[in-house]
Formats: sequence, C-alpha cells, structure tokens
Amino acid sequence: MNFQLSEEQGMLREASRDLLSDRAPIEHVRAWMDRDGDDGDVDPEVWRLTADLGWPGLGLPEEYGGSGQGLVELALVAEEMGRALGRGPFAPTAIVGRALTATGSPGLRSEVLPGLAAGSSWATWAFAEPRSSWSLNGIRATARTDDGDTFVLDGVKTAVQDAGGAHWLLVTALHDGVPASFLVERAAPGVTVRRQRTLDPTRAFYEVRLDGVRVPDDRRLGAGPDGIQRLLDEASVLRCADALGVIRRLLELTVEHTTTRVQFGQPIGGFQAVKHSAADMALLVHGAHAATHYAAMSADAGTDDAARAACAAASYVSAGAGEVAARALQLHGGIGFTWEHDLHLFLRRARADSVLYGDAAVHRDRLCTLLRPSPASASF
Repeated sequence: MNFQLSEEQGMLREASRDLLSDRAPIEHVRAWMDRDGDDGDVDPEVWRLTADLGWPGLGLPEEYGGSGQGLVELALVAEEMGRALGRGPFAPTAIVGRALTATGSPGLRSEVLPGLAAGSSWATWAFAEPRSSWSLNGIRATARTDDGDTFVLDGVKTAVQDAGGAHWLLVTALHDGVPASFLVERAAPGVTVRRQRTLDPTRAFYEVRLDGVRVPDDRRLGAGPDGIQRLLDEASVLRCADALGVIRRLLELTVEHTTTRVQFGQPIGGFQAVKHSAADMALLVHGAHAATHYAAMSADAGTDDAARAACAAASYVSAGAGEVAARALQLHGGIGFTWEHDLHLFLRRARADSVLYGDAAVHRDRLCTLLRPSPASASF
C-alpha cells in the first residue's frame, strides 16, 4: 500500500503543525493543565482557530458544512495533536460526527452536524465503564423504553474526554440486552459530570452519571452492535494516530538529548548501547506509522480486513508506545522523570494512549477471534 501523502494531505499536516506550534506550544500546554472546571477543557481561542482551519468539520459531509474527508485525514490531524500534546475535543467530536453521519436520522443530522462542523459545539463518546473492559462486553449501562417513544438511561461512564464543556454525549447502553447508542444533551436532567484526576494532565477526562435520563426516540442511532464495534475500531485508529505523534516526538527529543549530552569526552549517542536502543525506538515508530495509516486507509476503502487492521494497529501501538516511552526515559536518565522536563508530559500521554479504547490485550483477543476460521469454513 502506498503511504505517500497527496498534496492536499501534506498541506493539511503542515498547516496543523504550524497552528499548534505557533498558538499551542508546550508552554501553553503547561499553562492550561492546572485549570479547574469546564473552562479548563479547551482554550476557546485555539479552538476557534482550529474551526477556522476546518478541523471540526473535516470528516463531516459537505451538506452540513463539513469537508467530506476520511479517517486518513482525521488521523493526520490527530497525529499532530499527539506530537504537540494538544488538548481539545477534536478526536471525540470527529468520532461522534462519524457515528451520526453513518446511522443518525436525517432530522438528527440536520440538528447536530452543522454546529459540530462550525465548532460552535462539540461532542464526546461516553462508552467505557468503571472496572470493565473497553469492549462491547464491558457495557453495563441500561436503556429501557418508556411510553413507547422515550428511552430512560441509567449507568456510569468513565474516561469521557472533554465531557465538561460538551454539548452532546453519545451514550452506549444495553437496550433489551443489546448495545445501542443514544445522543444525549449534556445539560439534560439526570446527567452528572465529574472531573477525574488521571495520569495524563494534557487532556480532560470525566465520569458521567446517568440517573433516569430521558431521551426521545429520534435520538437513538440506527447502529447495532456491528456498527458500534466499527466505530470503536475507528476511535482506536485515531488514538493510535495520537500515540504515533507522541512517540515521534519522544524519538526526536531522545535523539536531540543523546547528541548533545556528553560523557567521557563524547556525546552519549556515540556509545553502541545507546545507538541500539535508539534504533529500536525508531523501528517501533516506523511500525506504528505503517500499522496506523494502513488501518485508516482500510477503513476509508471499506476493505474486508479493515477490522483486523484496526485491531493489529491498536495492539501494536498500545504495546509499542509504552516501550518507546520507557526507552526514552532510560536514555534521558533521571532528568526525564522530573516535572520540569517536557519528556515527563509525553511519557504520561503515551501511557494514557496505550489504554484508551482498549489496551493491547483487548485488541489482541479480538484479533484472534477475527482470524479464527468460522465453523463452516473449518469443516472443509
């Protein structure tokens, strides 16, 4: 498969990197990390600039104000977000937008998508639950039918990114024992949002409680378990792209450090053990790049192996991000673990990315299931 970017894709990557480096450098990231409350989720000025650049509507249909691009273009922006430790609801909004585009009713799409495309509102996916695996088998929240045209949601969701300032929550719950998705207003009665303290201070995550939340019938999406799983695969690919940007930057920081740090009269990068470790980091980065972009291209093309490609990328990057982070810390020595050094923040983001939307074990287990021959084919 050809991983060469088109001219338009190259311009998108360049413009995204320029915006983040100019308006959201590492000093800006640090300044926003300690803010409390919903106003600390997103810098409104940076979010406005990203909206001017077309990020929120990048993957949405043109009829709703979007650009009609695919998962590859979304992954390019997500990678730059990871490289710059960018904060903001770009990825979760993109995922909810793809869900609405694929399975939302025409009326719901007309109501929600223009606001998402313009950046005047954003959305996030409330999927994971406490002490449960990040998979369809981990869903415990429930939705029951009331009066025939209303659903009532109950349950607790965790690690919901940027839920504090979101206008919309895409909630996945069990209806008659089957996973289903519902679009819920953040301000709806019965919705309680609480900021969580997490390993990664560069992003904002929340616990969302649903206590008898009433949702109209027309805000149930048409996707069944297969559609929700497909959306989970796409979210995993965007998470891989974020992690790819993080580990690229970790490699850059490590190369810079090992070529300037002198011991015994020479840069430590000249020692064979250091060279080998840095080379191993580079191999992991290149592997993550290939796996992530192949998965994004497969999803856009609708190939038969799109689900397997997403699982392969997610399992590889989940494990590889932790390995690159560990080697970067080792080659930096103790200074890399201090709060004052920027490496510390990249280590935390890499660790968080290694578990978001499922860790390596979750994706490897599903990949084995996808690769296992069906009983019908095995009988021949």
